[in-house]
Amino acid sequence: MFNAYLMAGLAMVFWGIAPIFGKLGLGEMQPLVALTIRSLVISVILLITMTVSGQWGNIAEVTAKDTTYIVLEGICAALLGQLAYYYALKLGEVGRVSPIVAAFPLVALLLGIVFLGEKVTFYKVVAAFLITSGIVLLKY
Repeated sequence: MFNAYLMAGLAMVFWGIAPIFGKLGLGEMQPLVALTIRSLVISVILLITMTVSGQWGNIAEVTAKDTTYIVLEGICAALLGQLAYYYALKLGEVGRVSPIVAAFPLVALLLGIVFLGEKVTFYKVVAAFLITSGIVLLKY
């Protein structure tokens, strides 16, 4: 029923809708307060979902090393990245801020090459150029 393209399409739609709600909600609210409210609600939903789906047993299988990497990913993405995004969204236009934030694959691509030893290919170079071009065009 689920496949990678369907799930990627759903993620695209939800991530495309989310900035509208974020911009509207940040009207009089401080970004840190907004992030705290968002995180608390999501945490409650996740706790309920884990309980209802009976997946708490899977946590026992997680290694300390994997947990450390997921914690660091969460701090980067869900805390620091999201907080910076909320400030950008509060101060800027959705149509300019969101595409710049969505260019994070450029950073991931470069870090993957430097730290994970991923190969530099013609297609990756072209993709990086196109992402960078898109960000530059948003300035105008």
